[in-house]
Amino acid sequence: MIAGLVGCSDVAPTGAPSPTQTRSARPTAAPTTPAESPAPTPKPTPTPKPTVSGVVGLAIPAIGVRGVRVVAYSGTADDRAGTRIQDRGPAASPRGPAGGVGPGQIGNFIVTGHRTSHEKPFARLPEVVNGDHILLTVGGTVYDYVVNRTMTISFRKPAEKAQQNAAVPGRPGVKPTHAMITISTCATPEDHAAGNFWSDDLGNPEHRINKIGTLVATRKA
Repeated sequence: MIAGLVGCSDVAPTGAPSPTQTRSARPTAAPTTPAESPAPTPKPTPTPKPTVSGVVGLAIPAIGVRGVRVVAYSGTADDRAGTRIQDRGPAASPRGPAGGVGPGQIGNFIVTGHRTSHEKPFARLPEVVNGDHILLTVGGTVYDYVVNRTMTISFRKPAEKAQQNAAVPGRPGVKPTHAMITISTCATPEDHAAGNFWSDDLGNPEHRINKIGTLVATRKA
């Protein structure tokens, strides 16, 4: 992402005949086998870096969402880098060990976006119900996920944030076997209606609404 140096010996040969020995009586020395060169140390296999480039188009037909841009970045959901992306209007998709995977991959494809500001891509996300479809278009491929669960988490509770970022949504530490998706947005109207105006230093309210789905089909766009 070492080759050993083989040295030579300059030691004079042993077993030379005494002055009284004749050539025919000279003992024959056993042939020596040269020492084998040490095997080169294998180079470590580099760990692939997560893909953090590319734009995905997202649609949720049941609530009229069409062509929402999803921009990938290296990080975790709703961190500072992701918030900057959301504040420009697109949705954000964290990748890497603390984030999620890409479209169609085994694990949790996480998408976060605003609900009440900055183009409001997920203004109607709470209306999504089980059985609704989430479509991701990447190049010439459409990934079709079907919603099967709603999960609400608190940003005041690290254990619940870990559930949102888990490879299997809601189950940290469990190895994924399917391609899944988590669409996440804030519960600001509900929080404010309950008198909860708390927010973190990035302006995230306490509660997040997450719609979780499983990949059911892949087709050409």
